[in-house]
Amino acid sequence: MTTPPTSGVHGQSCLNVTYTKRSICALKGSTVDITCTYRHPSWHNVTEVSWFNKWETGVTTDLIQDPEYAGRVKYHPTTDKGSTLRITDLRESDSAEYKFRFTTTEVKWGYSFPGTTLIVTDLQVKETPGTEEGKVTLTCITTCTLTDNPTYIWYKNGQLLTNPNTQDNFLYLDQISSGDAGSYSCGVEGYENLRSPVTFFGEPKSLKNAVVGIIVVILILILCLFGFVWFR
Repeated sequence: MTTPPTSGVHGQSCLNVTYTKRSICALKGSTVDITCTYRHPSWHNVTEVSWFNKWETGVTTDLIQDPEYAGRVKYHPTTDKGSTLRITDLRESDSAEYKFRFTTTEVKWGYSFPGTTLIVTDLQVKETPGTEEGKVTLTCITTCTLTDNPTYIWYKNGQLLTNPNTQDNFLYLDQISSGDAGSYSCGVEGYENLRSPVTFFGEPKSLKNAVVGIIVVILILILCLFGFVWFR
């Protein structure tokens, strides 16, 4: 018994659809390409191709006709027997299994076999204590592992960190250092406009000193007021 390839070849020897990837994890707001190749006998003439993610008893809904994808879907022929589905401005609701179907003068093919599963995720920053005292690790997390192993990037106070202390999707900070205090967010190269929500880390020393000074002044005023009332 042979093991089926991870790319996913489905169909009979003379009629099949091969998906380049069985699963894809992509960022909310980004663009994704889902690709396949297909094969049919030479005497078949292809009359129609379509992509879909909704089907019932053999009846499918072409994504181009689906109002949820209006203006966000295009089909690109990669070869004379290949097709790429491009979805732009991804939404979390786009998470689904996508399949390709082709129609020839003899047959319709594709809807009954597994396709490519797409998961759409956003970016979040998680803060955890480091292994050393006073150290903190910020982690850029997603609900699935992003496809193609993108490079993670970090922003501090809205500005790109050009020389951060990072490893993969981790950023290492020092609670003792006032220079690390600020607001942080993460992203990935190629989609610099798609960032995680901001998380705040540390507190500038000047702000701490100001707060302490204000508290001291308030306490002195309260003591003076009580002393004034007592003497009267």
